[in-house]
Amino acid sequence: MEGNAPNSPAPSSPFSADTQIEMGRIFRPRRLQTPQDRTLRRAHGKRSRTKSERKRGHYIRSRPAEGRVNDLAFDATLRQAAPYQIHRDRSDVALAVETSDLREKVRVRRSANLILFLVDASWSMAAAQRMEAAKGAIMSLLIDAYQKRDRVSLITFQRHDANLVLPPTNSVELANRAMIELPVGGRTPLSRGLFLAYEVLTRERRQNPDVLPLLVLLTDGAGNVSMTDLPPQEEALRVAGLIKAANVRSIVINTEHSSLDVGLARGIADRLGGQCYAVADLEAEHLYQTVRDEIR
Repeated sequence: MEGNAPNSPAPSSPFSADTQIEMGRIFRPRRLQTPQDRTLRRAHGKRSRTKSERKRGHYIRSRPAEGRVNDLAFDATLRQAAPYQIHRDRSDVALAVETSDLREKVRVRRSANLILFLVDASWSMAAAQRMEAAKGAIMSLLIDAYQKRDRVSLITFQRHDANLVLPPTNSVELANRAMIELPVGGRTPLSRGLFLAYEVLTRERRQNPDVLPLLVLLTDGAGNVSMTDLPPQEEALRVAGLIKAANVRSIVINTEHSSLDVGLARGIADRLGGQCYAVADLEAEHLYQTVRDEIR
């Protein structure tokens, strides 16, 4: 998507574009009711398990082979063929196996989680809190991932652009350096942030098909900058639909303290197919726990 940045002028901001935010503490969200329901993974990190079509992973069962067999389950094939031996010609073989007997292995392997934080860094009284919570949660998740294969990433969006501040990593040192200076202020290019998240997650899946991505969006949902000629909210909903179609798990943390605007964040969550949480306290420990609960 290419485009311009029309739409309403930004209000005067309590934050300049150079305002820097410290690391945050605890987060206490409560789940809002949304029409979408999520199927959650049973575990996380090294314990996240997914079916693998490649010859890697733990062999858990077999299934009928359809067409070409790349990973033959010898034990299951022999068991399938055994009852029919009395009726088959075994003059040249000890065991007569037919195509209908062939079974292939079904494997599961441990897969890494990729947790991508997409943080609204635009003008808002809650902008500093959003950034504090995101920083604290990212560092907590990285420390937790030390003995797992989880990775985290951070995208921020403000003014007319979105930036990949932290590419997917499990390096605590790299994350700490990247997050030292993160400014807030300006307008809200929500659709551009969502589209950059879509690009990052799509690229990661091409490089590692077994990765289990989770998008964590912190925003009030009030986008006011478009990439195209579409109205900002309509454009954001369309990009959110792309993310859902890519089977990316998502949650939205609604950072609007007023109940009047809760529908904007909820609308984005519904289009993403994820849960929406309301904010009681924007603090890092509870944000961390919310993310962990989702990927379990």
